[in-house]
Amino acid sequence: FDLEQSSFNQFTKEELNEDLSLLSGTTHAVRTYTVAGIEGDIPEIARKHNINVALGAWLGKEKNANEQELQKLIKILGNVKNVVRVIIGNEVILRKDLTIEELTKSLDRIRKITEIPVSTAETWDIWIKHPVLAEHVDYLAVHMLPYWEGIDINSAVDHIISKMNLLKNTFPDKPIVIAEVGWPSNGRTRENSIASVANQASFLRRFLAKAEKENYIYYIMEAFDQPWKQSREGSVGAYWGVYDIERIPKFPFTEPIVPVPQWKILAGISVFIAAIVLTILFIDSATLKKRGRGFLAVVSYSAATLGVWIIYNYMRQYLTIPTVLVGILMLTGMLGVVIVLLVEAHEWAEALWVTGRRRPAKPKAVKPDSHAPMVSIHVPAYNEPPKMLKQTLDALSRLDYKNYEVLVIDNNTKDKNIWEPVEKHCEKLGSKFRFFHKDPLQGFKAGALNFTLSRTSPEAEIVAVIDSDYQVEKNWLKELVSCFDDPEIAIVQAPQDYRDESESIFKSMCYKEYKGFFCIGMITRNERNAIIQHGTMTMVRKTVLEEVKGWGEWCITEDAELGLRIFEKGHQGIYINKSYGKGVMPDSFDDFKKQRFRWAYGAVQTLKRHRKEITGIKKTQLSWGQRYHFIAGWLPWIADGINLLFNICAILWSCGMIFFPDKMSPPLMEFSLLPMAFFVFKIIKMIYLYMSRVKTSFFQTIMAGLAGLALSHTIASAVLTGFFSSSLPFVRTPKWEKKSLFLYSMFTIRQELMMFAALALSAYGIWIHKTFSNPDINLWIMVLLIQSFSYFASFAVALIS
Repeated sequence: FDLEQSSFNQFTKEELNEDLSLLSGTTHAVRTYTVAGIEGDIPEIARKHNINVALGAWLGKEKNANEQELQKLIKILGNVKNVVRVIIGNEVILRKDLTIEELTKSLDRIRKITEIPVSTAETWDIWIKHPVLAEHVDYLAVHMLPYWEGIDINSAVDHIISKMNLLKNTFPDKPIVIAEVGWPSNGRTRENSIASVANQASFLRRFLAKAEKENYIYYIMEAFDQPWKQSREGSVGAYWGVYDIERIPKFPFTEPIVPVPQWKILAGISVFIAAIVLTILFIDSATLKKRGRGFLAVVSYSAATLGVWIIYNYMRQYLTIPTVLVGILMLTGMLGVVIVLLVEAHEWAEALWVTGRRRPAKPKAVKPDSHAPMVSIHVPAYNEPPKMLKQTLDALSRLDYKNYEVLVIDNNTKDKNIWEPVEKHCEKLGSKFRFFHKDPLQGFKAGALNFTLSRTSPEAEIVAVIDSDYQVEKNWLKELVSCFDDPEIAIVQAPQDYRDESESIFKSMCYKEYKGFFCIGMITRNERNAIIQHGTMTMVRKTVLEEVKGWGEWCITEDAELGLRIFEKGHQGIYINKSYGKGVMPDSFDDFKKQRFRWAYGAVQTLKRHRKEITGIKKTQLSWGQRYHFIAGWLPWIADGINLLFNICAILWSCGMIFFPDKMSPPLMEFSLLPMAFFVFKIIKMIYLYMSRVKTSFFQTIMAGLAGLALSHTIASAVLTGFFSSSLPFVRTPKWEKKSLFLYSMFTIRQELMMFAALALSAYGIWIHKTFSNPDINLWIMVLLIQSFSYFASFAVALIS
């Protein structure tokens, strides 16, 4: 056995005595690497246990330290009788610490003063490259470590035999001692070499059998695990011991090898966790088909198994404070990814595999004699093109419904040439239309809506809101007002829709991206009375609106926040999946980003303000299904925020791998596999659901996915800003404005371009600096490239825009 210690990890004599006592029944000799400190006492202690010693002297770049080492070695050689070999220097030429001439001078010096065979320890290839070394030694001390050469476990012993034959033929007059031979039980995969306990046991059993047959003299690398070596050799350095750091054998020396001895316990834990997860997912799932249940079962058990396997592998490492902290962060991130994955899977199942809808998203049949309550339609406007707003009002004037009024509120527009033409147009349209211009008016859009609420006709029973760019269908009120016949209904929501998708490729891809939420998310949320109210094509019962004290002027997504407050009071909302009006989309990618930033930032505002209500800490009439959808619906946006932090950490980690390759290894393969698996899962889900529910072609689906992916950084920035700030001003989405020039478009995505460059360069830097093919490194490079894709998507969409 090798007994390799570190000057930073000194043992006491008592501990060394215990170790040698443990080895005394299984080993004939041990090898040491230095005589400094207590290691110089090993020969004396080993003699008490009838163990011989191959005594080593450590040589490095410091000449004074080398001289002290050799002087102490000479002293020990004169006092002990169980030293059978001397090894001067360990891989000195390989490390380039000394020249051939400097090393051979020390070898010749020691050979002159002792009759004990003297050599230096080097890898087999160094002996072949520098045959002159053999002229200054009594035998060849050779390191045979197939793992470091990337050899497959099944070929490792044959590889050693091949190199031993090469050395015998090259140096026929020199005895050969295998000074290091072994296999690590844990650590990174190196080309075809996989480090595992099973492989370590298998290698040693095969080698020992062959060594006995070939009469090899050998020293097993090594007796005990040495965690301190991680800083020098990477994570694998800690795991070469046949015994672990607690002096417990890692595998049975004679019994059959089981690759994962604890597999039954791990399987049981996986099943237990998956059963709990599946039980939660099956709550309120009466309409879920067997296919949907089976799909969720597969995802749950796969996620649980992967999670348990990652934790098991991580816990098998020797943990230090840094590795524990990194592990906590990694495992927290893993848990977050798994939760988001389960949420996505649940939406997938409920969107596709149900027996029917409990709350059909269709309008009720209109009865000829049905009650026609008065509807007050509110149209907020700020600095909107007069021509566009006039078209909106003209469409309202053609409604096939008699009992309504239209209140237009223009707030804070400074230019009279913008709002005065609209005021005159309202006068032209008749008494149903009233126009208000208020400057200054606080509260942004919510302030404007609260202003119109205070001016609403006392006879109005329903308040409807549309944006200034929407042209409604004439049957809008006629078909949807009847939903309020149910006294429990407080909100009736129709989808947002757009009329300018054919203007450009950019708007076409944005249009398909919008459609996904209304054709998938809103329908599944409607099942549990948890729809997101959005500020156009929405109708609210006036008494309920007054009960909750109107629109929240503190929130820049006042519509979604209002809907949550209404649900907290126990009222019902209904989503009708039919288009009754169409607006216009943002004209540029920059405007598209600003709109999504506002939505994501407002979501975080709402979550922070209503955290006690949503989590159930504060008692409300929210059901657990509603709470689930409000958390799950915004969870992917929160995940984008966390993903941005992950990307920043990934760049820093990668820089460490590039500049300090000996100290920084890639993250565990399991941690790299998880984000990749999640990315693939989301891509498949989007393609499957869009083509089956949104009815898009494959190309349209890909373009919609590109548009959504391009917003990832914007959403991430909004989420992180939302968590660390309380209020940002409402930013209006411009309409009918001139398209941005190319350079301006590139300027608006400067952050995305910087992140893309940083991730891509990190991947390239690791690729060109890697010295061997390592699956962990290759996988990490793929992770970096996949993470960079959303930033590239921003560039692509900005270019298309």
